[in-house]
Amino acid sequence: MFRILTVFGTRPEAIKMAPVVAELSQHGSLVESRVCVTAQHREMLDQVLAVFGIEPDYDLDVMTEDQTPGDVTAAVVTGIDRVLADFSPDLVLVHGDTTTTMSAALAAFYRKVPVGHVEAGLRTHDRYFPFPEEMNRVLTDALSTLHFAPTLRSKENLLREGVSPDSISVTGNTVIDALTDVAGRAGLPETELPEGKRLVLVTAHRRENFGRPLENICRALRDVADRFTDVSILYPVHLNPNVQRTASSILGGHDRIVLTDPLSYLEFVRLLKVSHIVVTDSGGLQEEAPSLGKPVLVLRRETERPEAVEAGTVRVVGTERETVLNECSRLLSDDAAYEEMAEAVNPYGDGRASERIIGTILSHFGHGEVGRPSEFEPRQANAPSPGVRSGAAADPTPRGRADGSGGPRCSS
Repeated sequence: MFRILTVFGTRPEAIKMAPVVAELSQHGSLVESRVCVTAQHREMLDQVLAVFGIEPDYDLDVMTEDQTPGDVTAAVVTGIDRVLADFSPDLVLVHGDTTTTMSAALAAFYRKVPVGHVEAGLRTHDRYFPFPEEMNRVLTDALSTLHFAPTLRSKENLLREGVSPDSISVTGNTVIDALTDVAGRAGLPETELPEGKRLVLVTAHRRENFGRPLENICRALRDVADRFTDVSILYPVHLNPNVQRTASSILGGHDRIVLTDPLSYLEFVRLLKVSHIVVTDSGGLQEEAPSLGKPVLVLRRETERPEAVEAGTVRVVGTERETVLNECSRLLSDDAAYEEMAEAVNPYGDGRASERIIGTILSHFGHGEVGRPSEFEPRQANAPSPGVRSGAAADPTPRGRADGSGGPRCSS
């Protein structure tokens, strides 16, 4: 028997790692599995733990008011080191691109414990956008022994950086596993909404959008509500004071704009199912919403998830007020444009990513009777979408810039 420690700290990480934790529990005769949460986002994390029935074995509870990435890094490295000393795992599993992810990988490296990175290989190729996520995932991949890439594009990013192909598995994204589970048990929303209105579901909270960009986004959303009287807007507002102040000052008081506290994942999926379009600066929603046939407008100037842009289900629009208004208006007034995005193929998963991840781990640790599973092969994985040349998956520059230039700006 070998030991695996799964570490996460934020709501999105918890959603995406819950299926992995569940799959590990199916192999109790081979694996001793424990969960450590850092609680980088306390309240929102606890909501997800309740939905998926996860009881952490270790809880670092690092969250403090208005904490910086440096504060989180120091607290997580120190806290994880104590957990590693207590549990002595054979592998540490981390997810994605948060400061918890990078810090846990670093702590494991210091103790020479192998790291498995779920959702490895995503890149914008600009270290400051998104900040600090892009550098977090680059560093985590450099520290990892096993790389679980959600798509072929992510695998190719890793190969270009010199990562051994033997360490990479294309698995699909675990968020589709989680969404498949929760959507199947999510009924009608409990949140009170204006009746008979098309719902625009919004999330906006990224650090690089604080200040003027978020102000532009909020003004554009108010413009949308004023222009389309058959539309209501729901915005679950992140607990960060920088987000709370801006959202309430610009969007508060409108009769068809609903500002709520962060919602449970179950309630959010209920709303996602009845929404018309999704407007977001989140990463995970770019994967989740297309699975339910919802067009996504991304409030960033780049995306590390270009596959959905190429497939046509996601569009990067940036944060300029006029652009956000125009792109929302296009989907709300042009049925053909809406259907083109709503019916596009989602390239991110088939609900079996966690099974592939754990199968690969078991094979890595010498359980040959399990065998390394076949890789995820999305439909039309190599077929060009309109405006995307054949072979785009091998292009090192992701497409889908807000300015339409087809890739992120270069970093120095």
